[in-house]
Amino acid sequence: MMVIICGLSVFPTMQTLIAQEVSRKLMRRLQEDPRPPWNDPEWMGGRDARAIRIMTEFLAPQSILFDRGIRDTVVFFGSARTDLKHADAEAAREIAKRLSTWATTSPKEGGGAREDGSQRFHVCTGGGPGIMAASNFGAADAEADNIGLGIELPFEPSLNEWITEGLGIQFKYFAMRKFWFIYPAKAILVFPGGFGTLDELFEVLTLIQTGKISKQLPIILWNEEYWRRMVDWEMLRDEGMIGAEDLELLKFSSDIDEVENWLIDHLQDLPEIEPRAP
Repeated sequence: MMVIICGLSVFPTMQTLIAQEVSRKLMRRLQEDPRPPWNDPEWMGGRDARAIRIMTEFLAPQSILFDRGIRDTVVFFGSARTDLKHADAEAAREIAKRLSTWATTSPKEGGGAREDGSQRFHVCTGGGPGIMAASNFGAADAEADNIGLGIELPFEPSLNEWITEGLGIQFKYFAMRKFWFIYPAKAILVFPGGFGTLDELFEVLTLIQTGKISKQLPIILWNEEYWRRMVDWEMLRDEGMIGAEDLELLKFSSDIDEVENWLIDHLQDLPEIEPRAP
């Protein structure tokens, strides 16, 4: 084939001819052995499959957690920027360790394990660095299984190393990740953090306030001085933006022993039932 442009002969390059032949062969193969859409990475990664991707982030974690008997979690929120040597990170690690030690101890010895000795309560974090890593680290120190629910972010490329193998779950959609934070949660600890931590805290408070979460779900804010400076809670009440009863949703503490006692007192009498959602 030859094309004449302004009197000049332009021949297809060898690369063009090869590409055309490869394309023809590929089309013939697809026609002879068509790939179903669910097995087509390009289609599954496109706009039309968004609803399917969201559904997989609901179903896959359910299978991963429930197949391992995990229906009860204690969630640790906090900044990814906190150094592991910071006092807040050390507190997160110690609380997670104590909680996990109790959770893996036989009930005959005063622990929170099931009668058959299996672990019922699990530390759950966002899977990243900082407070999250410290909390997973503490659970791993106690040789307890623990969970990391990660999210695809350019500045958090991978899950931290202390998450139990097989219990690190990576999400694309924040909404589905938030669902799996709250759905099996039996208590939430919130350590100092920024926008992401505030987002998680206030979303949970809103869900409780509006009745979308009906279970008893204590929220403990670690480092009382930080949280009192961060938000003028009493001003919100005095201005009528929240009710006096809304402040009762929160507990403030800077005492590891106090937090440990609060958690165990709440968890030890909870009946083990299937999580439910409205």
